[in-house]
Amino acid sequence: ISEPSQTSDPCALIGIVKNPDGTITRDPTRFSCAGSPHLTPPRKSYPKTSSYQTPRGCVSTSPPPHYVCLNKNSLSVDFKLYDDFCNLMARELNVVVASPSYRLAPEHRLLAAYHNGADALTFIRKSDDEWIKSHVYLFNVFLRGTGSGGNLAYSVGHRVTNVLDPLRICGLIRHVNDQVFPPAVGDLCWELCLPVGENRDHAYSNPTMGDGLEILGALKWKVMVCGGGGDPMIDRQRNVAKLMKEKGLNVVERFTDGDVHGAELGDPSKSETLFASIKSFISSTPYRF
Repeated sequence: ISEPSQTSDPCALIGIVKNPDGTITRDPTRFSCAGSPHLTPPRKSYPKTSSYQTPRGCVSTSPPPHYVCLNKNSLSVDFKLYDDFCNLMARELNVVVASPSYRLAPEHRLLAAYHNGADALTFIRKSDDEWIKSHVYLFNVFLRGTGSGGNLAYSVGHRVTNVLDPLRICGLIRHVNDQVFPPAVGDLCWELCLPVGENRDHAYSNPTMGDGLEILGALKWKVMVCGGGGDPMIDRQRNVAKLMKEKGLNVVERFTDGDVHGAELGDPSKSETLFASIKSFISSTPYRF
């Protein structure tokens, strides 16, 4: 019997092996990691990356917006590629970027990652650190997520809206471009992340279920939804944007032709145009006093 090819085996495609005890073994050679690749972080997850630079590398005298970036895949360790991208965002957008780590599936299924994202926001809100006090403007916070991080940003956001005073979330940026992440891999990831026995109609994976959109609609959040034509899930993203509008959210759509997953990570021209769109989105979003 021949070994399954990467195109037919979604586990091989993303570099994991399922274990009989319900855990997975991850291929440590697939990506360079930022920090120690612990697979089971502690309950409290604090911002691992928090950097602030102006475009010229000089610290500003006025606090910039705060940008909480929920980037990573919920099955993987922290990728250095994402950390480098967060540092680039901090410099180019002139924002503070916090990139929290969180517990990984399937060892820790949802809601675990949502709880860790909320922990990071709580840490920022309660911190007595003088650097955070002097550089973070808590009335101007944005949540951003790429890929599965888009789900995290949405799910964390509508769960913490009433418990973060004085921190105010002004907007949500959901960014999905994924040609190298075919539907079979998406199905596998949801199988490993969702509570055992649940399917894609669960509220964690289907925004039409539960009351998350109603909560955000009542708050009148401004949301930016990004996607690329190379993403096989692009129709789903367009439908999410449409549904958000129907629920009363102020939605800015940014859909491009042909872009694939991670295009902005390796192509400066792609990151430049993405940053320009995000900068316009942030500057046009009012503070929430």
